[in-house]
Amino acid sequence: MLDIKLIREQPDKIKEGLNKKNADASLVDKVLELDNKKRDLLQEIETVRAKKNATEKKLIEEKDKEKIIQVLKQAKDFLSLKEKELAVIEDEYIKTMSLIPNPPLDSVPEGKDDTENVVIRQVGKKPKFNFVPQDYLTLGESLDMIDIKRAAKTSGSRFGILRRGGAILEFALIKFIFDKLTKKGFIPIIPPVLIKPRPFWGMGYLDRGAEEVYHLPKDDLYLVGTSEQMIGPMHMDEVFDEEDLPCRYVSFSSCFRREAGSYGKDTKGILRVHQFDKIEMFVFCKPEDSIKEHEFLLSIEEEIMKDLKIPYQVLDICAGDLGDPAVSKYDIEAWLPGQNKGQGQYRETHSASNCTDFQSRRLNIKFKNKHTGKSELVHTLNGTALALGRGILSIIENYQTKDGRIKVPRALWRYTNGTKIFS
Repeated sequence: MLDIKLIREQPDKIKEGLNKKNADASLVDKVLELDNKKRDLLQEIETVRAKKNATEKKLIEEKDKEKIIQVLKQAKDFLSLKEKELAVIEDEYIKTMSLIPNPPLDSVPEGKDDTENVVIRQVGKKPKFNFVPQDYLTLGESLDMIDIKRAAKTSGSRFGILRRGGAILEFALIKFIFDKLTKKGFIPIIPPVLIKPRPFWGMGYLDRGAEEVYHLPKDDLYLVGTSEQMIGPMHMDEVFDEEDLPCRYVSFSSCFRREAGSYGKDTKGILRVHQFDKIEMFVFCKPEDSIKEHEFLLSIEEEIMKDLKIPYQVLDICAGDLGDPAVSKYDIEAWLPGQNKGQGQYRETHSASNCTDFQSRRLNIKFKNKHTGKSELVHTLNGTALALGRGILSIIENYQTKDGRIKVPRALWRYTNGTKIFS
């Protein structure tokens, strides 16, 4: 949620940002109108309340108490009516404010959708094969590492079972990444995957993305679509000590998405599924540090890819492809040589977003500024250490051999009980 002072002072700037994000810029005018109504009502209520309080004091002094009591009753009825009117306005105000996304930074490239994201760099040597590379599903099924047929039998489409080498690779990747990040000072956690409405709303994913979310109406709980949705609200209504910032977490969890907007895309395999495992980084920091922390998260994601020796490219995400909470975002796409009929293709494995104070304002997360003595909103950031399923399929395709086996990246040898190749 944005600061209403910013909207009051720079409405045109906010409208410009909303237009860049393909959002409804008229929301700015609507929220300002509601803000004015709210302030006028508050002023009216406070004026009448002050007069009522002054009149109540006269009950002790004045002789004509019946007349005063009648005036007080009228004031009480008036206040009751106006307070109900205010409650309606405030409810509409919050709903409208919740629909206004975080405007992109000026440095973010303009563009309407993912076709206009900007490639910053390509890193790593693409593997050269003396054979036509196969796709991960063909290889994974032939080596009994991936089973989508039995997953469909139990759960339906867009599910997969990792078996044998597939399961070993997932646990190896988890330990490899957790070891790396805990050494860098990240706090490891495994959070719940069910979340209540208020904290979920506070992360900014429900207002315009509810169609992607699994909801359990009987319990009024949601299944998280990514681990960050649970990490941010852990500190809801808390105040950090300044010396405890930045506070960095690394989290493992299963994630759940309806994939409502992906009809016909990646329907086979485990590239785009309803349930997947992910390792997520999350940062709470001082406002002046969020851009630096964003680059730090990206550097870790790149370090992981370099360690695994998987070729990749880094994208600067354009304004029209940013989610509501983010002011800027990087994606990493791994090179998958077996895709596109063996011609190869880059596919997303990581993202890193700077959400500034958009989430912390909704969740009321602050820090005590030692210099001013005041409590100020923290900035929040998130970054995918690795979407594990996509990491596994990236390894399968890049480390395949002519005879259909899969080599294990050297960085994972210590985590696979000495297994160096799956056959």
